[in-house]
Amino acid sequence: MKKYILLLLVVCLGFKAQAKDYPKREMRAVWIASVANIDWPSKSGLSVEMQKDEMIELLDLAKAYKMNTVVFQIRPASDAFYPSALEPWSQWLIGEQGQAPEPFYDPLQFTIEECKMRGLDIQVWLNPYRAVFDTARSSISENHPTRLHPEWFVSYGKKSYFNPGLPETRNHVASVVADIVRRYAVDGIHFDDYFYPYRIAGKDFQDQEAFEMYPRGFEPGDKEDWRRDNVDLIIKQLHDTIEKINPHIEFGISPFGVWRNQSKDPRGSATSAGQTNYDDLYADVLKWDKEGWIDYVTPQIYWHIGKEVADYAIIADWWSKNAFGCRLYTGQGLYRIDKKSKDKAWHSSKEIIRQIKLNRSIPNIDGSMFFSAKYLKRNPLNLKEKMAKHMYRYEALPPVNMRVEQIPAQAPKNARIEVVGNTINLNWESGENNDYFVIYKFKKGKPANTESSENIVRITGANSVNGTVNKFTDPDRYYYVVTGISKTNMESTCIFFK
Repeated sequence: MKKYILLLLVVCLGFKAQAKDYPKREMRAVWIASVANIDWPSKSGLSVEMQKDEMIELLDLAKAYKMNTVVFQIRPASDAFYPSALEPWSQWLIGEQGQAPEPFYDPLQFTIEECKMRGLDIQVWLNPYRAVFDTARSSISENHPTRLHPEWFVSYGKKSYFNPGLPETRNHVASVVADIVRRYAVDGIHFDDYFYPYRIAGKDFQDQEAFEMYPRGFEPGDKEDWRRDNVDLIIKQLHDTIEKINPHIEFGISPFGVWRNQSKDPRGSATSAGQTNYDDLYADVLKWDKEGWIDYVTPQIYWHIGKEVADYAIIADWWSKNAFGCRLYTGQGLYRIDKKSKDKAWHSSKEIIRQIKLNRSIPNIDGSMFFSAKYLKRNPLNLKEKMAKHMYRYEALPPVNMRVEQIPAQAPKNARIEVVGNTINLNWESGENNDYFVIYKFKKGKPANTESSENIVRITGANSVNGTVNKFTDPDRYYYVVTGISKTNMESTCIFFK
């Protein structure tokens, strides 16, 4: 109780201090879920132009909310939102699994290009083991892995899953990831919380045959440890695969919010979660943090501050104390904001504001990822306006992740300013290694302090910007500089517009 009161005090003090504290580096990401058409496309079977228009709308909304990263789900059920020789086109794109868009285009490549135009990072989100979303109703193509290799899979409830105990399944998932990082200029590979499936009461996951075939030294009474080792093996294999092919790409996990309850393990959190990563999903996330197998972790803490069995404040603080040098972002539930919610905390969008304020007061928390993108469009209970006023007044850059090999940025060249009537035009040449650019403005006579987010005018992937004098402010009173940002978010020295 003392810890809880202290955390609430920190949040309250944060309301006063935050007015002058807008971090320049902070993860601000939004998940774009494709499974069951949650976010994109809004329904299967839309025309290619409608699909593109919907994606552009979501990316424009991300920029309007001053987000800096999107996490795009491209493999929800051993399928693909990009052309793949390993897995079929997703049913949630056209309506039938295995059917390519017509006229043909690559949704992943399209989204990467649109993100870069806007100065947004793009992480791609894959589900590790889910193979069939609904075995009774899902469209399953002839070249789907469940048809080609039925021995790799286990039916559990209404879904089909890869059997994590088989080396063939780990190799397949690693091959999918290798294919993506070879062919696409993504910033990260992102896996969610569905490793072993969430438990169904009275049903056991049928992997006994795999246990007997590949025991790897585990005794019959050690099956749960064997399952955790299975997941450890795939995480390590994915880390090594990414690092070997492209060591600049991040590998992140978004686990369930509770690693383990304190009642089961003194190292766990003061929570009473019904299921946990360690005991039910067989995901020992802390081990991955410690071993350096993942580059960031985003626990899904979709509960409110003060929730009795799973308090956001307590859980966020616990993850902070157990980050072990791994970048830590919190997963937050925009979908919870609803005046009809049984939890009164969600009757206002201020709960998200309180959570971000709390994040900024806790060491090791470097930002947020929000579920999910369609709620940016819905703007529940004026969320956008509240975030712009209290939290995201200025744009911010994603954190630099030192667990990946860094690419240095180089200063842009030949920065030129031109005023034509009521319009200011800024143009520059990109220089080498730059993924996007940051424009800053300063009062004449003042030094160019590029460490403050308040001075950021625009983050863009283009080599020019223009705007009215009113928006960019009078160049007789202000001056402008530009910096380059590398693929790993390192920033160059600035050059002045002349």
